Amino acid sequence: MAVWFAGTFITNRVPLLKRYSIPVAVTGGLLFSIVVAVIRGVFDLTVSLNLELRDLLLLTFFTTIGLSARFRVLLDGGKALVILLIAATILLCLQNLVGILSAQAFGAHPAYGLFGGSVSLAGGHGTAIAWGAIAEEAGLKAARDLGLAFATFGLVAGGILGGPISEYLIKRHGLKPTSPARFVSGTEGEENPKAQPPLEHALATIMLIAICVEVGAIVNRFFTDQGITVPGFLTAMMIGIVIGNVCDTAKIKLNPIAIERGGEISLQLFLCMSLMSMQFWTLAQAIGPIVTVLALQVTVITLFGVFVVFRVMGRDFDAAVIVGGFTGLGLGATPVGIANMTAVTSKHGPSQKAFLVIPLVGAFFIDIVNALIIKAFIALPIIADTPIP
Repeated sequence: MAVWFAGTFITNRVPLLKRYSIPVAVTGGLLFSIVVAVIRGVFDLTVSLNLELRDLLLLTFFTTIGLSARFRVLLDGGKALVILLIAATILLCLQNLVGILSAQAFGAHPAYGLFGGSVSLAGGHGTAIAWGAIAEEAGLKAARDLGLAFATFGLVAGGILGGPISEYLIKRHGLKPTSPARFVSGTEGEENPKAQPPLEHALATIMLIAICVEVGAIVNRFFTDQGITVPGFLTAMMIGIVIGNVCDTAKIKLNPIAIERGGEISLQLFLCMSLMSMQFWTLAQAIGPIVTVLALQVTVITLFGVFVVFRVMGRDFDAAVIVGGFTGLGLGATPVGIANMTAVTSKHGPSQKAFLVIPLVGAFFIDIVNALIIKAFIALPIIADTPIP
């Protein structure tokens, strides 16, 4: 938490960071990891972090997304969801193509290019670990470490790049939010609004989140016993969606402000801890190729976001915010994308459409599509027929 406050302090006092909506969690977490690297290099001391809470924070964050999701809203955003999913599918293919060509240029096996592509960037650390273990069994040495390196740098790049791209689009096209701002400090017309959310609503939200996380874990274990691998955050979010919609049908009101605050807190702390745990010294040997490939991937997603995603999503304020979120989840992870959008909307105004489609594409669909695309690329002759030295 101290790292987050440090990030807030620095971001508020560095005009460049504030102007381009860099998430404070990225500022604080990245600064901490740099300090740890310096301590290791100068004093030969290693700082170890307990990251168990980070995994729980991720479950909490996606649970709040589920509790906020409504089927009727999903139907309203169905067309935008399909369009963005198609765009994401194209991006995954482009990432793998760039990765494979880059691997060949460096004289490496083409399969390594997948770890500089969608395996580690759109897939994140979890996907990099899973596919890295499979690749190493097949003979690709250090595939897991390489994947983690790309996932780590991608996480940073996604958090740094998304906000400035949205800011560029908003200012260039003079865009304004179309969604009405929510009144969160009290009831309109009250001279002395009550604190929001009330204590009983906050406690009820905490209880619902705990139920979703626990029931989600039970469902996840059931799937595992059946031989089906499902990410833990996905089952927790599914339970949240069910509970949220059942309450909506039964006319049981959930406090959206309490849910939103719970999600925001868990997201910010999760992102801080993820960046705090970066180990720069493990990436030193491959830093040249990693930076080169990442620079190419950053260029691809920037051009794709500005010239494709922004246009197909409507060329409006919502589309500009979506591009920032799309950049975050395309280079790092869904929480990074949402952090980017939160930084932009807290400055310019709300975007309900963006906060609907980005979490759904990032949490529900992109992992499934990515797995299919990775398998398709592995089957290509350029990879399948190239012997592993």
